[in-house]
Amino acid sequence: MKSLEVLCPSSSPFHWRNRGRSGTQNRIEMLIPSMAMLQHACSVPLIRLVGTRSRSFTIIASRSVSPIASPAVASKMDSRVLLGMSEQELQQLAVDLGQQTYRGKQLHHLIYQRKIKEIQDFSQLPQAFRNGLHEAGWSVGRSLVHSTVKAADGTVKLLLKLEDNRLIETVGIPVGDEKGPIRLTACVSSQVGCPLRCSFCATGKGGYSRNLKQHEIVEQVLAIEETFEHRVTNVVFMGMGEPMLNLKSVLEAHRCLNKDIQIGQRMITISTVGVPNTIRKLAAHKLQSTLAVSLHAPNQKLRETIVPSARSYPLDAIMKDCKDYFLQTSRRVSFEYALLAGVNDRVEHAIELADLLREGGSGYHVNLIPFNPIEGSEYKRPSKKAVQAFVGALESRKVTVSVRQTRGLDASAACGQLRNKFQKTPLLSTSDDPRLQSDLAVAC
Repeated sequence: MKSLEVLCPSSSPFHWRNRGRSGTQNRIEMLIPSMAMLQHACSVPLIRLVGTRSRSFTIIASRSVSPIASPAVASKMDSRVLLGMSEQELQQLAVDLGQQTYRGKQLHHLIYQRKIKEIQDFSQLPQAFRNGLHEAGWSVGRSLVHSTVKAADGTVKLLLKLEDNRLIETVGIPVGDEKGPIRLTACVSSQVGCPLRCSFCATGKGGYSRNLKQHEIVEQVLAIEETFEHRVTNVVFMGMGEPMLNLKSVLEAHRCLNKDIQIGQRMITISTVGVPNTIRKLAAHKLQSTLAVSLHAPNQKLRETIVPSARSYPLDAIMKDCKDYFLQTSRRVSFEYALLAGVNDRVEHAIELADLLREGGSGYHVNLIPFNPIEGSEYKRPSKKAVQAFVGALESRKVTVSVRQTRGLDASAACGQLRNKFQKTPLLSTSDDPRLQSDLAVAC
């Protein structure tokens, strides 16, 4: 019997070394039928083919090799996380692992409806399928809830501990009556921290580490649903981070929230302080979701003092992009405006803002946010009289305006307050060290 060793060089053809009984060596080049076979074969350091007299070959690998992924799930193979995959992708994954397509539908139900967090707990699936998923390196992709803080008004802030031991914050905001919540909003983060450092926002002061992956965004909604034992009806990308700096993952998460978790597009809001070229990119997707632009000032000079990144994205350029967004999507743009006492809250600022919006077209709405205090900030919350005067000046000029109700203030879960000391430096321990818990309470 002859033995053949397959060597995987950097070039695409295999070189087979034939070792006969005479000891002579012949090098034979073979053409590979497809790149998929090449990638599959070269995914192990050594494969030995043992030839028999019938010229058939048995492959003995030095370690197990996962099946070649189909194109439908190829983009998911790097992370091998099930959360975020569509029903079609999960069906194809089932087929790739030797199962029937309906097993993918079961996977979809277990992940998004049952919210099961570990593959070994998928009791409806055959053990062979569960073993196959585990051996191929797949996981559900759910993080631990590290800490929960509840405000007096029912708002709940969750801290999720990610796989790299960094913490992110997500907020559940219920609105209801004595029978329970009738609307539940999940305020989700898109980054670990934020690099833009808006002067009134706590998140930027805590530093920035990285973008969140698709499943790390989606899991925040599932965690809120589990906490409240109620379906999330609205999602706002207004947590930690700048969504437009992580647009790819935000759009992937948006698809999953809409198609898999069944939250209507019009119930989803994507917020941005303004990143050049990204509003146009978002408009091209023609989503029916709301775009919320954090403006915070009626002119470029004042805006630069509040939002440092405004220097790279002038106000007139933002307004043009917002007008184009409305024309492409027929969805009105909402402008977020944080009212800072003595800085941007005077009546003359409101008049200037109304003129700016009038020049920019129609279909706009202003959402006023009285400043929520954060540690170390020089800003103060405006008086109710100042807020009412600002509202009156806008309404008298036919500008649609609302004042955001402050929720979760006593739990540091209100707008602009999300921050923890572990968004920049990972959590060093997963133990229940009381000193660590007290640090966390202070950071929150």
